[in-house]
Amino acid sequence: MASSSKKDQRREARERLRAARETEARRARLRGRLLVGGAAVAVLAVAAGAGIYASRQAGSGGGSEAAGKPFLRPARTSGTDGVVVPYGKPDAKDVVSVWLDPRCPFCANVETGLGPALKEQADAGTYRVEYHFATFLDGPLGGKGSKRALNALGAAVNESPEKFMEYLQVLYKNHPQKETDDKFGSTDTLLGFADQVPGLRTPGFDKAVEELSYMPWVDKVSQAFYGSGKKGTPAVEVNGKEVNVLTGTGGPITPDAFGQLVAENRKP
Repeated sequence: MASSSKKDQRREARERLRAARETEARRARLRGRLLVGGAAVAVLAVAAGAGIYASRQAGSGGGSEAAGKPFLRPARTSGTDGVVVPYGKPDAKDVVSVWLDPRCPFCANVETGLGPALKEQADAGTYRVEYHFATFLDGPLGGKGSKRALNALGAAVNESPEKFMEYLQVLYKNHPQKETDDKFGSTDTLLGFADQVPGLRTPGFDKAVEELSYMPWVDKVSQAFYGSGKKGTPAVEVNGKEVNVLTGTGGPITPDAFGQLVAENRKP
């Protein structure tokens, strides 16, 4: 009986430890989602309302660098004012929609973990990927990195969708370790990373990055995020249905697991 009681106690201890770990993982994930999706909201949510405050932050951040510039829409974008960056075959029946903020660490986890698979499946015609971007982290964290990185991504897609996809991967692979690090706010840094994408450093690309030519477009893309109803990044939908691509610890699910989510939500 004593031996059995000790076994029961050990089993109960293991169960308590497992439950504690799961609870902490859920809390960690929630903290991450609040950081990247609700940092701006938490500051003045009571005073102004989340959507109103976020929208004002979007306008006040990138607007100063967009002031006086003509609106330029990058080639190969879609939607009103080109706020969507599509990748893949236009006639693909299924669509995977992805929302990212360039400075978001959880977005970096998802894009580095699932990005190659997204590209592979889009190239194969399994589905089309539609990228949407946010830049809200420049507000609560300070800096210009989200907006300037998005401006550079606009310059990349203007060169080609393939170069955009490669550049997106390079940026996230070199993502700053700390959210407060505004390394993407440096023009020289963004151009340096572009060297890792063969053929991207054209005179047109360099000029757009150096002169912030697509900043008015960046503002349009940023405002579209607030109009989407999304509360944070990363967010992923398969044919309009939001799916969870983060594990309890904030890392990405596996490409196989994501493939299963796509299979479960494919159009008939």
